[in-house]
Amino acid sequence: MHTVVLVLVEVLIVIGLSRLVGLAFRWINQPLVIGEIVAGILLGPSFFGLVAPGLAATLFPPETVPFLNVLSQVGLIFFMFLIGLELNPKYLSGNLEVAILTSHVSILVPFSLGTLLAVLLYPLVSNGSVSFTAFALFLGAAMSITAFPVLARIITENNLQGTRLGTLALTCAAVDDVTAWCVLAVAIAVANTGSFSKAIPTIIYSLVYIGFMVTLGRSFLDRFAVYYRRTGRLSQLVLALIYMGVVASALITELIGIHLIFGAFLLGAIMPKNAELVKELAVKTEDFVLIFLLPVFFAYSGLRTEIGLLNSPELWLLSLTVLGVAIAGKYIGTYVAARVCGIENREASALGWLMNTRGLTELIVLNIGLSLGVISPLLFTMLVIMALVTTFMTSPLLEMTYPKKLMMLDVLEPEPEEATSDDDTAIEDIYPISYRILVPVANPSTQKGLVQLAVAIAMNSQQSAVVQPLSLIQLQEDYAFESTPVEAERLIAQRRYQIEELIERLEPSSYRSYVHPIVRVSNNVARETAQIALLEQANLILVGWHRPAFSKNRLGGRVGQILVTAPVDVAVFVDRGEERLERLLVPYSANIHDDLALVLALRLLVNSDTRHLQILQVVENQQVKNELSNELRNIMEQLPRSVRDRVDITVVESTEPIQAVVAASESVDLTIAGTSRAWGIERQTLGRYTDELAIECRSSLLITRRYNQVTSHLAPILIQEVTSNQ
Repeated sequence: MHTVVLVLVEVLIVIGLSRLVGLAFRWINQPLVIGEIVAGILLGPSFFGLVAPGLAATLFPPETVPFLNVLSQVGLIFFMFLIGLELNPKYLSGNLEVAILTSHVSILVPFSLGTLLAVLLYPLVSNGSVSFTAFALFLGAAMSITAFPVLARIITENNLQGTRLGTLALTCAAVDDVTAWCVLAVAIAVANTGSFSKAIPTIIYSLVYIGFMVTLGRSFLDRFAVYYRRTGRLSQLVLALIYMGVVASALITELIGIHLIFGAFLLGAIMPKNAELVKELAVKTEDFVLIFLLPVFFAYSGLRTEIGLLNSPELWLLSLTVLGVAIAGKYIGTYVAARVCGIENREASALGWLMNTRGLTELIVLNIGLSLGVISPLLFTMLVIMALVTTFMTSPLLEMTYPKKLMMLDVLEPEPEEATSDDDTAIEDIYPISYRILVPVANPSTQKGLVQLAVAIAMNSQQSAVVQPLSLIQLQEDYAFESTPVEAERLIAQRRYQIEELIERLEPSSYRSYVHPIVRVSNNVARETAQIALLEQANLILVGWHRPAFSKNRLGGRVGQILVTAPVDVAVFVDRGEERLERLLVPYSANIHDDLALVLALRLLVNSDTRHLQILQVVENQQVKNELSNELRNIMEQLPRSVRDRVDITVVESTEPIQAVVAASESVDLTIAGTSRAWGIERQTLGRYTDELAIECRSSLLITRRYNQVTSHLAPILIQEVTSNQ
């Protein structure tokens, strides 16, 4: 009973540390799985055993290791089933001829270099009980692996799944995955039998089983898809039968003499790719496997990783040689093959770095090799370091080779078609699109008012303008099913449909063609919003207010991050459900943020001849009222009289300026206020916002934060007004 309790304590520690370290790695823009692998290594002799050997021996004694091994093997079986389940034939639909050549060269080159490296390593790091053939085959296979799951998530996070680079990388990785697993199966068969000739029966049995599963097995599984289409749900009985099939298939491949993970992978690969069935099956399976079982596998691997074995400069040099051969083989093989196929330099280089990703798949391969005795603990440690480094370097090298701004140019949707003027000449032919509002939309079903306000600010007859609703789908986990490229595309299409429905409800209908949505996947909404605002040269970001989950602060959370980081003017809309925008109020205290508030109010006034604006100045006891800035005085002088006549300036004496604004807001539709201490919405030095006016305001509220005093929201309109009046 003591051992069982100790194993549960170990699992508790493993899950907690895996989450913490994984999230830390996500924060530095690395795959979650790399952090979880590092967490496993930290629990082993490389760190925990070194820093606190007594405590490590107490918490992770040798008698508990077999229990961790059993849990990790169960986790591997179902994880490989998930990988096979997600191996969608769609990935093989684009550039297949180019992908097959590129993928096989990207396997052949590192495999050849790996076998040559085996000549050097075999006498130095092999234990001598394994044949050179098995050692060379296994090392070559380990060098050839590309981690399809990690690569697929990197492609999704960078929104490359719809680009030529993304589709080609997915196709190459899918072909690579199948080929590399076959090579590995041969290596395992040779390792189990001792020679290639003795492994031939095992290879034949494997081919027979694969043929059986692809034909009769797939035909039988198709009945599950038929049943699912009829019932629309995956019952516990059907799920139990599928899980029994996973375990049975794993046992069969283990008995054949390759490895149990191949059977699980094969069953997942031949499962009917009904989108809803695959999604429900993956969602029901992945949480327990990825949160509970897989971290145990990382811990088990960490307990077997001993960086202390690299105890001399010669061994570290050997480790660097292994790393160099792995990187050179994968990158050069992929790059040269891609260039031969006519792919341009930048894309070929980016493809090389993507294919160099090894991740968790490599760790699975290495554990198999260590368990079979094909590789020694020393070589295992070297190859674990190689797997971590090659995966860690993928994102920064991809960014260096193929910067985000270039990726976005490939991903971002084309400009909307511009409406034409009476003489059939496009507005943009006379004036380029000179005003853009970017509108982050979290929930399209509830944010019509936000987009409607953006249309009201942007659209007028004198200036070409575009409103861009921006919907960023945030994927929290690396290995969640929703982060697969196929599922991400489905989520993007679903969200785009919702936004298009929102656009169809906007008034007036003539402006709908100027509303052009952007839908993307993102792992950091605030950062991505700022990057897109720069790329699109937005004049204004108009964001809706959302109550933060862990704070009462109205301007905290993502809204606060956008306010702080966005390199353009920002306005935050607190919607009280008032659809009319006829009566506007701007409390003015003579700072740059209030200037922006007044400029946006004047733009609304210019865009409609029925709106009225009240400028409210609150002074204390005979205090001199705040004068308008020079910029605003010049703007007011240039406004047509028909606009100036609809502007009233009211001066109120009060020692409570916020309460004066609240009282005035009762009779208006929209209050527009700058982030100012006077209105209780100034960003404080401790990084926190006060939000008195946001809480108490009786009308809808627009809070403005000015970033750049050079940006003008009215000048182009005023120039054209002056020109038209001459």
